[in-house]
Amino acid sequence: MNIEQIYTKCLAQGAYYIESKGEVAIIDPLRETAPYIERMQSHGSEIKYIFETHFHADFVSGHVDLANKTGATIVFGPNAAPSFPHHSAHDQEEFRIGELTLTVLHTPGHTMESSCFLLRNAEGKDVAVFTGDTLFIGDVGRPDLAQKSADITQEELAGLLFDSLRSKLMVLDDDVIVYPAHGAGSACGKNMSNETFSTIGVQKTSNYALRADMRKADFIAELTNGLLPPPQYFGMNVQMNKTGYASIDEVLNRGLKSLELAVFTDLLSNQDVILLDTRSADQFAAGFIPGSIFIGLEGQFAPWVGALIPTDDQKLILLTESGKERETVQRLARVGYDHVLGYLEGGFDTWVAASNDIDTVGRIEVEDFMNLNFEQECVVDVRKPGEYESSHLTVARSLPLDFIKENIQDYPKNTPLLLHCAGGYRSMIAASILKRNGFNVVDDLIGGYRGLPGSFELRTDFVCPSKL
Repeated sequence: MNIEQIYTKCLAQGAYYIESKGEVAIIDPLRETAPYIERMQSHGSEIKYIFETHFHADFVSGHVDLANKTGATIVFGPNAAPSFPHHSAHDQEEFRIGELTLTVLHTPGHTMESSCFLLRNAEGKDVAVFTGDTLFIGDVGRPDLAQKSADITQEELAGLLFDSLRSKLMVLDDDVIVYPAHGAGSACGKNMSNETFSTIGVQKTSNYALRADMRKADFIAELTNGLLPPPQYFGMNVQMNKTGYASIDEVLNRGLKSLELAVFTDLLSNQDVILLDTRSADQFAAGFIPGSIFIGLEGQFAPWVGALIPTDDQKLILLTESGKERETVQRLARVGYDHVLGYLEGGFDTWVAASNDIDTVGRIEVEDFMNLNFEQECVVDVRKPGEYESSHLTVARSLPLDFIKENIQDYPKNTPLLLHCAGGYRSMIAASILKRNGFNVVDDLIGGYRGLPGSFELRTDFVCPSKL
């Protein structure tokens, strides 16, 4: 028996490779098929089943491509009804993989089709349960994502999740390993742990949602309280996972097109095309093509693209570091951004060599920041609301990056803006969007909030105006 968790940190996502006696099951695969096919081929095995715990909202699954390339059967739980060939499993249905058995546990609540898969060994002992977005480590799935498609309220979904957890998962033996679809950093839950697996016993004692004394009404209230709106791309990803999509090979071939400067410049002038700069924050701040949006590969690239770049077949051209072109196109495809038209041949050096205009983002060191006159600077904290509420600078105004498109009118245009996040990644994204929208006086705090000394206390309660 071989169980391998294939964890992708950018998406905080766990896919699973399970093998026994030459037969393989894949659970919740990412869109690129190579990692699974290469493992299968190196072991001389065959992928028999592709199990999906639900219709994922935060990434495009590789189920369709993987089935087409391997002949494996796609398996969903009850109520799924996708528009491509699949097996619709019923609750408690069993599937054999070599000497192992995977049993379907229908667990509606996160979505109506949500299902977990219980793994039993050759002796019939429960070994592990693959819980998708039903049960995370330290948390459970949010109940608001399936409301529109299921014609049901988030409170009703939370109630179903309460019942599913207690009737299907909490009754399992304490030593059963819990393998979820996501960890900390995913928008599919509120309080996920950094751990990527646990046991049923540990979760019973440490997960707030599994408290033995919790009443259903309290569970519903706690689960639905404080939910942030889901990122805009979630609906697009659900639809792609239900109906299918272009082959990842086709998407890569189209996106990996080297554009000569003249072609690139012509596309840049098209209002329907967005230039995405994926270099480091330091490189972007030092010089960038005016109008470009920065989202660096070194951070949570794909989720921020999905949150901030328009959906609906948005056309993109890329500026990347040399050698990062394929990675960029692949990571965009993971969240459904399939319409990359190519990348600038030679990168930023090509642009500079042609004596084209460049813009910059001002940056300020911590020492200089501590000596500012805060009555002349507008300090904006672009972290999430919960981060700001936990601890923030007295003078800083909270305008989270997550909602910058909706709240951009709240940024004052005629006063110096000094942005910060926790470490400098998100504030540089915000700076690029503000620059693109005509905010010309924008600086970024190097090192962000974490770079400030713990003893630093501001001298004033000045709060910058909402508009000038």
